Amino acid sequence: MDPPRSVARDVLRAVRERDAYANLVLPALLRERGLSGRDAALATELAYGACRTLGLLDAVIAEGAGRPIEEIDGPLLDVLRLGVYQLLRTRIGAHAAVDTSVALARAEFGTGKAGFVNAVLRRAGEKTTEQWVEALAPADPVGRLAFEYAHPVWIAQAFADALGARAGELGDVLAADDARPLVHLVARPGDITAEELALVTGGEEGRWSPYAVYLDGGDPGKLEPVREGMAAVQDEGSQLVALALTRAALDGPDDGRWLDLCAGPGGKAALLGALAAIDGFRVDAVEPAAHRAELVRKAVHDLPVDVHVADGRASGLNPGYDRILVDAPCTGLGALRRRPEARWRRTPADVRELVVLQRELLTAAWDLLRPGGVVLYSTCSPHLPETVSIVADAVRRLGAEQLDARELLPGVTDVGDGPGAQLWPHRHGTDAMFLAALRKPR
Repeated sequence: MDPPRSVARDVLRAVRERDAYANLVLPALLRERGLSGRDAALATELAYGACRTLGLLDAVIAEGAGRPIEEIDGPLLDVLRLGVYQLLRTRIGAHAAVDTSVALARAEFGTGKAGFVNAVLRRAGEKTTEQWVEALAPADPVGRLAFEYAHPVWIAQAFADALGARAGELGDVLAADDARPLVHLVARPGDITAEELALVTGGEEGRWSPYAVYLDGGDPGKLEPVREGMAAVQDEGSQLVALALTRAALDGPDDGRWLDLCAGPGGKAALLGALAAIDGFRVDAVEPAAHRAELVRKAVHDLPVDVHVADGRASGLNPGYDRILVDAPCTGLGALRRRPEARWRRTPADVRELVVLQRELLTAAWDLLRPGGVVLYSTCSPHLPETVSIVADAVRRLGAEQLDARELLPGVTDVGDGPGAQLWPHRHGTDAMFLAALRKPR
């Protein structure tokens, strides 16, 4: 058996059968089977890549098999997806891609089904990726780009809507979403600088956050600064959201009562806690799920952060906070590049439920905010119903004063026309984070 391809196949199977998360399953399998170096890199590329490009792969498989994918046995479909991904999206030779896939099928299912895999893959290899796109993609521009870059059409349309007058960048957004992202580290303020972290890890200092470092690959968990809690994995866009909260102008003094109302799994709470510690401030962090609250505790274990297991809509906390972060649960459309299977799980129906929750959390935060204080609302999604619509509703209902969030991102260019700010992977190299700052009138 081919160990890297066996691991990738098993990741696809776990995602399909158990709705597992590839980025959780894969590291465990690599450790369990002792894969490292080039073998681990190949398994990672095949597993994540096939998860990302599922829509394109399934269309080609259906064409090659002459039947809908629903009529193909699931375990066989995993092998086919793995083979077609190698044929269309990697530099692996066609002979190797077909032979290794046929071997996987033969070992598990016998000669008959191995012959079926062989036939489908040879059909798939008769055309290049570009030729398959030409043959199978919808005619409309958004649908064609969605197919080419392996996104559901509704997500591509949501990105186009958010880009507005610059919807011509849709292909660039989808391409950035479809590429392997860099690993972003955050240097904990007060413990290590980004310059020091870059030197220790061999990384590169970030463009936008003073605490960001970029890594091209490898396992960040093996890095000494990460093991010792001086650094952590955190997208640079998330760092900018936490920093923006601390930079917003209050009406009146900052008495150092800060709140992260949607804290799990704890990355932003940890950065806020490190910044609060410098000034002798404290942070409350709220997370309703006990297991995620435990993740927050681990992330902030030596920082001035108090973790509360509670629903942010009814936290029971005393009002009077100076600064509140509402990093609301969302569709996560802005972080699809880091969650390879997520794009195929989300549906438009998810948005309706989340919008209600987002509105309720923002209202609860408003009630906990002191007059003159600031709520920073953010989502890792650019989808308009989750971003500008939620904020416009809050301004109307609550009488909030919306600040210009672009001013809270000094040096960061091209974040929109204001007053909210939108980060994009193709412009900034970050997740597509949205943020808006609302101040409570005195």
